[in-house]
Amino acid sequence: MFHRRMRRSTSSPLLAVLCCAAWWPAVADEPRPAVVVGDEAARMHAGTFVFDGHNDLPWKLRTSVGGSLDRVDLMAGAPGFATDIPRLRRGNVGAQFWSVYAPTETMRKGTALQTTIEQIELVRDLIRRYPDTFELALSADDVIRCRESGRIASLIGVEGGHCIEDSLANLRRLYHLGARYMTLTHADSIGWADAATDEPRHGGLTPFGEEVIHEMNRLGMLVDLSHVSPDAMRHALRVTSAPVIFSHSSARAIADHPRNVPDDVLELTATNGGVVMVNFYSGFVHPESARKRADMFQVNRRLRAAFPDEADYKVAKRLWEAEHPIDRGSVHDVVDHIDHIVKTAGIDHVGIGSDFDGVAVLPRQLEDVDDYPFITQELVNRGYGSEAVGKIMSGNMLRVLRVAGRP
Repeated sequence: MFHRRMRRSTSSPLLAVLCCAAWWPAVADEPRPAVVVGDEAARMHAGTFVFDGHNDLPWKLRTSVGGSLDRVDLMAGAPGFATDIPRLRRGNVGAQFWSVYAPTETMRKGTALQTTIEQIELVRDLIRRYPDTFELALSADDVIRCRESGRIASLIGVEGGHCIEDSLANLRRLYHLGARYMTLTHADSIGWADAATDEPRHGGLTPFGEEVIHEMNRLGMLVDLSHVSPDAMRHALRVTSAPVIFSHSSARAIADHPRNVPDDVLELTATNGGVVMVNFYSGFVHPESARKRADMFQVNRRLRAAFPDEADYKVAKRLWEAEHPIDRGSVHDVVDHIDHIVKTAGIDHVGIGSDFDGVAVLPRQLEDVDDYPFITQELVNRGYGSEAVGKIMSGNMLRVLRVAGRP
């Protein structure tokens, strides 16, 4: 997640500067033709379902409406959000990993675990508020059962190993609260694992990091390697006894950003039986935008250090983004990543991990959760059949959840 949210403050000396800058951090590139969904692709999309690996709606709810479901009606539509119930239905989302994210700043404040638990409670509140739409899922069988009842299977994914505060007991606690994957790091390296977007400290994982992997395997909790360094990816793949996931990552050979997965790791993931779920953020999937955003997490750390006041920090971040615009790209760019992962790792090892409501800039025709059919159509345009589309949209993730979820 790389958020672009701001509480306006007329007292901020940066605000006047920002108002003179372009606000939306994207510029037009030469677009490829728009994708038009035809009858064949529409039938194909309706014949499967989307199992998305990463949606940040819980954090969006926390930061936009204070976590209060009384302040937004997801059934009526939610302007300013990429996710609401009518659009989830139109996109044929059948299973969703809701990210329970806690910023790495909570690690330094000692509130990482508490913030994560609060986010888990928010997901459970969401399910209670809309029981005809959402149902908690803890296993692959639960996903199928939810689908058969017409509900969207709602799974919980922890984003960032800092949330366990160096405690296997806390890991077990999150699992028993319903979490079914944990991303080993977020943007910053932690005491037992290196992040992709920070200085390496361990050459991958420490011995405690290996213990975390073993305990996740024992519990039946998916090991998520998004955000971690390539060495940590390789290390985890050596240690794990179960298939891994990358809940929201793309292919580094297509767009050279540290958040993406190198080809040798794609090959190792195929051997492991895991799945790489392609992220939609323009700064990760569009090649030129990835180059421009390669140091975005380092910039974020510098801005936080320079502007300790949260309001000033948010203004400064928006100003930096406005001064460093990127190309949005399009659905074609996302399918380029899917295509590359299929060619490198195989059709059984790719999925969808949108990062909706967690990123600032999205490709054309992938702006919100009812746009998944455009992916199906572009896959059809490139020669993919219904079996392959079914694997990409949900089958591969369902298989990994079933295999890894057997303690």
